[in-house]
Amino acid sequence: MKWSEVTKWRRSQRERLLDERIQAGHAQRTLWGQKIQLQLQDWFADKPAMNVGFYWPFKGEFDARPLIEQLIGQGHTAALPVVTEPRTPLEFRSYTPGDELVPGIWKIPVPKRRDVDEPNVLIVPLVGFDDANYRLGYGGGYYDRTLAQLPADTVTLGVGFSSAHLSTIQPQDFDIPMTHIFTEMTG
Repeated sequence: MKWSEVTKWRRSQRERLLDERIQAGHAQRTLWGQKIQLQLQDWFADKPAMNVGFYWPFKGEFDARPLIEQLIGQGHTAALPVVTEPRTPLEFRSYTPGDELVPGIWKIPVPKRRDVDEPNVLIVPLVGFDDANYRLGYGGGYYDRTLAQLPADTVTLGVGFSSAHLSTIQPQDFDIPMTHIFTEMTG
């Protein structure tokens, strides 16, 4: 498939999957999110303290904030992504609940204080995903550029709902698979 066809296909899949996620409703997404959180708690249970990059929930995504509060209570640290310039990797800033946040791109809250940090594990949102652990994102390429420049031992935990599963995302050379994928159905 030509890149122009892949781009068009990805755009249509992204729109469909986002619509399905929103249409599932808040109550259903909350139930699914609780199952994902339990799996992530299990995954982190025997790990040493790590710096966990996560994201502020957007458009019905899994909300990792309660998990992050728990992990911080267990000795882990956290960081939130910030878009600093178009078409560049994300910058991660240290985050603790209660930190002052300001609106970032798409009005997603980001830490005001620029305390740049490098996570060794990332919780990454999925719009779509496939069996080879490739993710379909929002199309801006921010996570693609970020993943490409991270140290090779960075663990990436893709999180999304099972309804976002695709047989393939039509991966390209710049796509990087997640280390693990978590949905309400895994585990």
